[in-house]
Amino acid sequence: MELLKTLCEIHAPSGNESAMTDFVLDYVKSNKSKWTVQPKVISGDSFQDCIILVFGEPRTAIFAHMDSIGFTVRYEDQLVPIGGPQSESGYRLTGQDALGPIECELLADDEGGLSYKFGRAIQRGTDLVFKTNFRESQEYVQCCYMDNRLGVYNALKVCETLENGCVVFSCWEEHGGGSVPFLARYIHHNYGVKQALISDITWVTGGVHHGKGVAISLRDRHIPRKKYVDRILEIAEESGIDYQLEVEGSGSSDGRELQQSPYPFDWCFVGAPEDNVHSPDEKVHKHDIECMIALYKELMAKL
Repeated sequence: MELLKTLCEIHAPSGNESAMTDFVLDYVKSNKSKWTVQPKVISGDSFQDCIILVFGEPRTAIFAHMDSIGFTVRYEDQLVPIGGPQSESGYRLTGQDALGPIECELLADDEGGLSYKFGRAIQRGTDLVFKTNFRESQEYVQCCYMDNRLGVYNALKVCETLENGCVVFSCWEEHGGGSVPFLARYIHHNYGVKQALISDITWVTGGVHHGKGVAISLRDRHIPRKKYVDRILEIAEESGIDYQLEVEGSGSSDGRELQQSPYPFDWCFVGAPEDNVHSPDEKVHKHDIECMIALYKELMAKL
């Protein structure tokens, strides 16, 4: 879990993903010699902070968003949320401005107003994130930003044995998206890729539970094409890997942007479920993580 712990500690809220981009690029450079296939690495100014890894002759792409929720400093001591963080007084927030490192306290009033408590004024526009507190037991891992550092972790573990496929690390997902359309265009036009798996984290609910396997989402706010999802279910059933079926009417992911793009992408959200969503205490069962990685390897080989 050391790699996952490191990923959770990286400061990368939506719009400020560059530290995560640098880490992923360094990780790929340091580890790709041990992978089954050496990927082509596509990044740089034309891709902003996003990364595409191309293995062999790709048919399917994994999309994993690198950003997290957080807060932006407004005026005086006010905060504005980035995405949809849980906001309770007493949460510890961290960041840095031109005056130095910051660790402050979140304050939430009865009317929904957010502010911080710190020994000095924090510069406007500074982004803050939950303070990392990584906890590991025999069965669970718990920390802020399992969503979606665990999705990135899964993608990097799949890279170790991936022979054919694209792995796409996107930005801004937690705050409205925006990077997926140009990433989808690139892999569709250059490699003919038109199907995707969304490596992200979903919720523990009345129908999706800890320790029962990775969740395959039949729908959320958006509805993927049934013919594609049925093929995924067929592969999952043949694999013998534990999985659960999710049906929700809310929530979305990078799959939303693929569905709304002008390119004919099939997509399906496949991810481990977590409790305490968008809080400092997101909690995931280790068995579900293992099932997520194993199923992604099967799907990328057979789709």
